[in-house]
Formats: sequence, structure tokens, C-alpha cells
Amino acid sequence: MVAVGVLILLATLGTLSFLHLTDARHSILGEIDPASLSADQLLVAYLDQETGVRGYILSHNSVFLQPAVQGVKAQATASRQLKHALAQRPPLLRLATLAERSGGQWQREFAQPAIAATAAGSDTYGSAAALDRGKGLFDATRSRFATLDHALAMARTTAGDSLNVATELLLATLAFGLLLLATAGILLNRALRVWVTEPLSDLRSDSRQVATGELAHEIEPAGPTEIRELGEDVEAMRQRIVSELREVAVAGERLDALNVDLARSNAELEQFAYVASHDLQEPLRKVTSFVQLLQQRYQGQLDDRADQYIEFAVDGATRMQRLINDLLTFSRVGRTTEGFSDVPLGDCVRAARENLASAIDESGATVEYGHLPTVRGDPTLMISLWQNLIGNSIKFRRAEPPCILIDWVRTGDDWIFGVSDNGIGIEPRFADKIFVIFQRLHGREAYEGTGIGLAMCKKIVEFHGGGMWLDTAPRTGTRIAFSLPVPLTEGHP
Repeated sequence: MVAVGVLILLATLGTLSFLHLTDARHSILGEIDPASLSADQLLVAYLDQETGVRGYILSHNSVFLQPAVQGVKAQATASRQLKHALAQRPPLLRLATLAERSGGQWQREFAQPAIAATAAGSDTYGSAAALDRGKGLFDATRSRFATLDHALAMARTTAGDSLNVATELLLATLAFGLLLLATAGILLNRALRVWVTEPLSDLRSDSRQVATGELAHEIEPAGPTEIRELGEDVEAMRQRIVSELREVAVAGERLDALNVDLARSNAELEQFAYVASHDLQEPLRKVTSFVQLLQQRYQGQLDDRADQYIEFAVDGATRMQRLINDLLTFSRVGRTTEGFSDVPLGDCVRAARENLASAIDESGATVEYGHLPTVRGDPTLMISLWQNLIGNSIKFRRAEPPCILIDWVRTGDDWIFGVSDNGIGIEPRFADKIFVIFQRLHGREAYEGTGIGLAMCKKIVEFHGGGMWLDTAPRTGTRIAFSLPVPLTEGHP
């Protein structure tokens, strides 16, 4: 009777452990992981909308609204999936609802009115105050999603701990049951060895293999009915554990596949920018050529307004061609290089100064630097990097001649470089905006250019494994800082 009671207890513990393990697995694979994925997709949908709306406000070009339109569609799908995944988790569902409400508030109070006003030709929402208000609303949405993401991470940690405890309890129960059976077998009469001891020994050996991690080892039940049934139960539990682990592995493979899809999507987007820029060149070149011919032939033969219209057309076509060329150049970063080599940065700065000789002489600029280090990289891109940074300091100058200082210091495995000037400066609140492609802080009437320079610089630096940022410490003028890896051949300081 005692043995029967112990067996019943072990079976109960095993069943409860398995049910606990099943519940924990369902929480992770059926609720938390899908909810995390849907929450990320929903945030990306809002980010696409914010990018599209901001681009439309600043450019008045409806093409920039395409990401916003796609974002609205993706938002509906991701929202539905998120609510379904969290249907049995009211606290997390409440956080998701708050995040969506915050996103809806940004749409109602800023995005929709901004689109309508911009479509009507108004620049009301393009002001710094309006953009800051929109950014504040969207930052609130980011914060809500960050809270939801943290809550989901905590829930997954809890469920993962529960899964580990359930698995350990199940294995402990199995091991204890096998130990009990082995001990009982030793105490049985030798006459019953053929019926009891040998089947139990086989079952014990197989179960120990499973308990030590050989989950692929099958347990083949044998012996009397009771022992055979026990072996079948152990085998069933083994198969269930293997099945659960396989599902976890499949979920991991799905996540890896999503990461691969994301990388492919980024590559396709870069290829699209390249192809679009390249294919737009020929028709735009034809438009520009004929508009310029029209201006040359009929200049002064029509009224003043017609001459002004033709001048606007020539200027617009020229600026569009410059934008396309800049976009094409931007898309080529990281695509045209054939490999890295040792690049003395002092030579790159000298080449950049030679390319900017006219601007330096005209402005009376001075460029101060010492013995710059050597890095691994693409020489052409390095020259372009320094030429853009020095050129910006010359362009955005005050009345006095520009004074440009290049400094650097080694920090761990990185070189930290800085390009400082005595120009008009950049407010810290624009620290992120200045590195966005085609983003301008000043009108074209004040400073020429397309707003691609710093975006190009940041892409070049990131392609070489570094980072770029605006030094926001109080100062006169601007200091742009960036990092580049120290070559492995130089060792550690």
C-alpha cells in the first residue's frame, strides 16, 4: 500500500509539473512572444507615420506620405494581433490600450491637422514650436510603448522562470520515481528477477539517459503490465518534453527568419533609393535642358511674370537634379568600396583642403590639425567625410573668417575625433535632426545645399564601425564628434 501511495504521489507531481510546464510554454509562445512582436510592429507603424508626416510637413511633397499610409494599414493589423495575444492578460492589455490611445492622440492632435494644413498650403505646422509639440506627443507614445515593452519583458522573464521550475520539478519527479523503482527491484526476490528486476533495470538505464540530457533516446517499455505502463508514461513525458523543446526551437528559428527579413528589407530599400535616383536622372536631365533652352531663347521676349515663371522652373529642375545626385551618392555609401585598407587621415584632410581650396581662400578660413592617426577604411569615403565636415564649417560661418580645429583622443578601442568651428552654431534640440537626410535648419535663401552633408558623414562613419553625434556642451560655434575603431595592429594602450 505504501508503494502504491508513493507511485500515486509521483504521478500526481509529474502531472502537475507537466501541466505547469504546458501553461508556462503557452504563456511564452502563445501570448507573450506574439504580443512582443505585435507591439514592436505597432510601434514601427507609428514611427512610419511620424516619419511620413514630418517629411510631408517639411517638404510639402505628398510622396513622403506613403510611409504614413502604409503605417496606418500596418497599425490596424498589429493592433488586432496585439489585443488578441493579450486577451487573457488584462493588465498588459490595459498598457497596450494606453499606448494606442497615446498614438491616437498624436494622430488627432497633430498628424491629421498637420496633413490637412500642409495640403492647404500652410506652413503652420512646419514651425519649430509646432514640430516640438508634435514631437512631445509622439515621445509620450514612445514612452507608453517602452512601458509596455518593459512589462512584456518582465512577464516573459516570470514565465521563463516558471518554465524552468516546472521542467526541473518534472525531471526531479522522474528521477525520484526511477530511483524508487530501482531500490524496490534490488529488494525483490531473485525468482522475480526475470519479471521485475531486469525490466526495471532497463527502464532505469533508459530514463537516466533521458534525465542526463539525451532527450532523443527512446524508452521502450517491457515487463509486467504495471512496469510497462510506467515505462509508457515516462516515454510519453519524454516525448512531450521533446515536443515542447522543439516548439521553442521553431519559435527561435522564426525570430531569426524575421531578423533576416528585416535585413533584406533594409537592403531592398537601399537598392530602391539607388535605382530610383539613377532612373530619374534621364527624364530630369531632359526637362532641365529644354527649360534652360526656353529661358535662353525667350528671355525678355515675354512679360516679366513669364520670365519669372521660367526662372522658377529652371531653379526647381536644377535643385531636383542636385537632390537626386545627392541621393544617388548617399545610396552608394558602402556599395562601391572594394575593401578596407590602411588610411592615413592626415592625407585625407589635406586632400579635402585641396578640394575646398577656393572656398577656403574666399572665406579666409584656417584649418588646424596635428598628426592624425591611421585607420582601416575606404580612402575615398574618408576624404568625402572630412570635406563635408570642413565645408560645413566654412558654409555656416559668421562675419569673421572661419577658424576650424580638428582634435582627437583615443578611448579604449576607438579614436574619438572632433571638428570645431566658430560659426553660427547648432542648438542642442536639433542634435538628432541634423543627421537626417534632406533635413535643413535654414532656408535655401540663407544657405545653399540639400541638407545631405551630415547624413552622408554619419553613414560613412557607421559604415566604418563608428558613430557620430553633436557635442552639445556650451560653446561658441559647433563641434561635430565621431568615433572610428582603432586598427587591431595597434594593440591596446
